Amino acid sequence: MIDTVNRWLKAVTELALVVVALGVILQILFPGALVFINADVAGNLISLVDKFSGAGLIGVIAAAIIFYLLQRR
Repeated sequence: MIDTVNRWLKAVTELALVVVALGVILQILFPGALVFINADVAGNLISLVDKFSGAGLIGVIAAAIIFYLLQRR
């Protein structure tokens, strides 16, 4: 049961990462392509990185933990 949930969560995470990457690429190549979701994917990603870098050591540790967890899959 736990293995099934774990596999399902990994699949959802992988899908989310692909969707975000696709959103960033589409927004860079075709700036008006994401009108239907009304979101600034690249801007939100840059804002997230800025928040991590602005948090000092805690931000670096949080970013390292997230990177480690994404690499484990």
